[in-house]
Amino acid sequence: MQFKMLGSRVVVLLLLLFLFVGQIVSSETTMHTNNWAVLVCTSRFWFNYRHMANTLSLYRTVKRLGIPDERIILMLADDMACNARNKYPAQVFNNENHKLNLYGDNVEVDYRGYEVTVENFLRVLTGRHENAVPRSKRLLSDEGSHILLYMTGHGGDEFLKFQDSEELQSHDLADAVKQMKEKRRFKELLIMVDTCQAATLFSQLQSPGVLAIGSSMKGENSYSHHLDSDVGVSVVDRFTFYTLAFFERLNMYDNASLISLFGSYNPSTLMSTAYYRTDLHQRRLEEVPVTNFFGSVMETIHTDSAYRVLSRKESSRVEIRMSTDKSDHDKERLLLNSNDFDQISELNAEDQQGAIKRIWSTFHEEVQKVKDVDAFVNHGLVIMLPLLTFSMWLSW
Repeated sequence: MQFKMLGSRVVVLLLLLFLFVGQIVSSETTMHTNNWAVLVCTSRFWFNYRHMANTLSLYRTVKRLGIPDERIILMLADDMACNARNKYPAQVFNNENHKLNLYGDNVEVDYRGYEVTVENFLRVLTGRHENAVPRSKRLLSDEGSHILLYMTGHGGDEFLKFQDSEELQSHDLADAVKQMKEKRRFKELLIMVDTCQAATLFSQLQSPGVLAIGSSMKGENSYSHHLDSDVGVSVVDRFTFYTLAFFERLNMYDNASLISLFGSYNPSTLMSTAYYRTDLHQRRLEEVPVTNFFGSVMETIHTDSAYRVLSRKESSRVEIRMSTDKSDHDKERLLLNSNDFDQISELNAEDQQGAIKRIWSTFHEEVQKVKDVDAFVNHGLVIMLPLLTFSMWLSW
């Protein structure tokens, strides 16, 4: 009786060990599957025209580099394009030459005007929406997602103003990012903030996998780049202007790294000191392409020659081969399942200690064969069946 209780405890410990190891492997080997962008302009009023232009400029850039609209959450606290003071109705510019209308035909605003609040912003990050919120307004990321979070507006020491009436505190941002990590809503997160004393907004961050860059240090202001006399206000901030200048030289296939982006900011031209925080990020910046956050994730197949059209005879051969491969695979799965059940039935006639050793060795061999997380989980489920059956048999 005592031996049965001991054997039951050993099985439970093995199960707990399996779950623990599986969680570690899953967190370390999760594939980078997709990219998302959350772009936020927090300022109202005509004199903050440049903040909307900043956000729309980043919106245009990430779309040009391959992130589709369905993976971009765009939040604009005011509609400068339709403002009565705008000399150019339905148009927004980030340069006094007026060559590029940022408010073109393909702008999809998800949160507009008074919808841009601290509460809605935090709901977007954490995924805690009411049932009525449509999918287009949700950040539907997963544990393999890389997320770019860009924010611009007026800020100060550890806060960012929303709508000139409420504030996002640094601990609010840190808590939301912590929830995102616990709920496996991202693999890596890049936070970019263009505001006064932007660096102070990152002081409370503690979640792994997070990068952060701000336009200014504590006690520093973030300045506009130039005034458009026709529009009557400044049309872009310095930090965002030089960020755009960097990306205008790139396309989605370039391998420029984050260290090249971070190193491109000159304090003399910014009139402030760009600050970036990397202690929470596992990879070296030299190894991280900028398109990991600002571009798309594309699976590229390299071929020596152009694609050719298969003839009917060749296509039928391919179909036959695929069907035979599938049937062979199904047979292997059936054989594996039958072998597992045979192993379970033989346990009653064998010595208990030997059975535990064999199960453990089988588990170890399967782990050594693992090549991806899905295979690891599948093998684990197969191994758990005999372990649970053996535990129930010992408790009788």
